[in-house]
Amino acid sequence: MRWEIPEGLRWTERTRLGRAWLAELPDRSAECVAQWELTAVGPPFAYAFASLALPAELPDGTRAVLKLQYPDDDSVHEGTALAHWAGRGAIRLLAHDADRRALLVERCDPGVPLHTLAPDAALDAAVGLLPRLAVPAGPPFTPLAEEAAGWAERMPANWRRTNRPYERRLLDAALGLLAELAPDQGEQVLVNQDLHAGNVLAADREPWLVIDPKPLVGEREFAVVPLVRGAELGHSPAAVRHRLDRLSTELGLDRARVRGWAIGQTLAWSVGGDEVFPGNIETARWLLDET
Repeated sequence: MRWEIPEGLRWTERTRLGRAWLAELPDRSAECVAQWELTAVGPPFAYAFASLALPAELPDGTRAVLKLQYPDDDSVHEGTALAHWAGRGAIRLLAHDADRRALLVERCDPGVPLHTLAPDAALDAAVGLLPRLAVPAGPPFTPLAEEAAGWAERMPANWRRTNRPYERRLLDAALGLLAELAPDQGEQVLVNQDLHAGNVLAADREPWLVIDPKPLVGEREFAVVPLVRGAELGHSPAAVRHRLDRLSTELGLDRARVRGWAIGQTLAWSVGGDEVFPGNIETARWLLDET
């Protein structure tokens, strides 16, 4: 098989780990194709950012996606989460090779993302989808409290290393909120810390299915944070606060806790390596300064 690395994965060329992963992809993909007897393997999907995703077909003609994950910690239990949901609101897991960090998953057709809808129509769909994903869960998924402790530990060093890209008051507020929220949570369910409107695709089996989960176990208030934060449905103070209001109200969530988690995680995710994401900083600031 010959294919070009999608633009969305070019960032992996900038690190030693990324270059090693890229070098292994041809052999790893060929091994998976042989192992699962895949046919009609096509070029990678352009939208992929943290995995190489190739369209393929099973021997019986079932349309699938072969996904070779970048070896980050957030996606280690992606296959386990998909198996836990068993196709209810998320794509079905068809096969999993943990050693190769390879998944074979259901293909969404037509596959257009949720953000192609008008923002309020997209939120309508999210309100219907999210309760179905909030199923009880435990090990091996990382607890939200543990994940939040990691954010809090790394954030000050990241802030200093990247030349203090935002005001100290934002850092202090985020750290305070994480310390307050993490030990005092409600019912623990499976949540997805990357469930933004680009990771929900139109499908024929169900109207909308979640892809690419980064699972944790935490309270329901955290589950809506990626949609509140994500710029796909509009990036402005009014748009962010509208999503916060609608999702909190219509899903019966504690708005203050949703807002707190959103500030904490959004600021934690505003620095990746040596790269700063100004949009996340703006979103955290808008949420902190809301009137």
